[in-house]
Amino acid sequence: MSDNVFPKLHNAMWPGLVGKGPDSEPHFELDTMLDFTCAAEVDGQKFDGVDIFLFDPHVDIDISTDKLKGIADRIMCRDLVIGSVVAPIWEPTGGGAAMGSADEIKAFLGQVKKGCRIASELKEMGARPYGIVRLDTASSTEAWAKDPAASQKLLAKTLKEAADIAADHGEKLALEGEICWGGIHNWKSTVELLEMVDKRNLGFQADMAHTLLFLMGYNAPEARILPENFDWNDSDTFQEGLKTLTDALRPWTIDFHVAQNDGTVHGTGSHDKTGRHCLVDDPNGKLDVVRDAKPWFPKNATAENAPFTHICWDGCMFPNAVMEKADTWNNILGAMLKIRKSHGWS
Repeated sequence: MSDNVFPKLHNAMWPGLVGKGPDSEPHFELDTMLDFTCAAEVDGQKFDGVDIFLFDPHVDIDISTDKLKGIADRIMCRDLVIGSVVAPIWEPTGGGAAMGSADEIKAFLGQVKKGCRIASELKEMGARPYGIVRLDTASSTEAWAKDPAASQKLLAKTLKEAADIAADHGEKLALEGEICWGGIHNWKSTVELLEMVDKRNLGFQADMAHTLLFLMGYNAPEARILPENFDWNDSDTFQEGLKTLTDALRPWTIDFHVAQNDGTVHGTGSHDKTGRHCLVDDPNGKLDVVRDAKPWFPKNATAENAPFTHICWDGCMFPNAVMEKADTWNNILGAMLKIRKSHGWS
């Protein structure tokens, strides 16, 4: 395929949980998601690792060190490593809004601390050679919009404290740019917030499905980059818009998700109006996944200076029947191999 061995290629485990449950289809156990990952193979190439969600029934945020070692061993025995981990910082999972009440902020920071503890221990166990701890603001766009200036100030204060907690554990945090979360619901406010926090260990996680909606101005028409009623056949205008977006956010990007989007929003509950993850080869997908990953990649990257070591596929809320098909994972892996061949480094 290519001499490039970086970035390493990971599969996300949370699609086995997100959108699953009592009101939907059954969830997939962690071992089942690992088996899907290990079975994928294209031209002799396989996934290098997985990114995980610190949430039951995959990984309890309050897990003991001994039980965590058991999970690490189950992953490593499959010749996989762990990269980034998702901290469950939202209210229904024990957290709270980063711009909420004092109690909510305390809960938010408590979950960050627990997530960083797990991430650090996985590193000490030899199971996690790279990656970040992912979070967002866990705050609604409606609450943020009541007083944007005050909201940004409070978010910055909370995130500075979160970054200090992460630093104590030797970890980095990445804000996922998702339009359902106040303060990071559009690209301009995201850049502003990152500049306000100004911590070396707090950066941005770019998810291709979510950042496409930044271009379209969902939840923030004033920050729209593409024109209204945009013609998706106009590749030149799209590429110009993508350049504007990536020029602003690439310097902050320390974690990257490969994903597809059909230009619509999808979600439930607190994740309402967020990026719809489509299959990588969805005929309605608006992205040329391989081409459109390029502007997010660091220029002249080497193993020593690259801001991220791996990339991860993110595809949530697919039907179980789709996730059980081998072609689903082989097609995803194939696209990621093309990305590495075209834009990676050795």
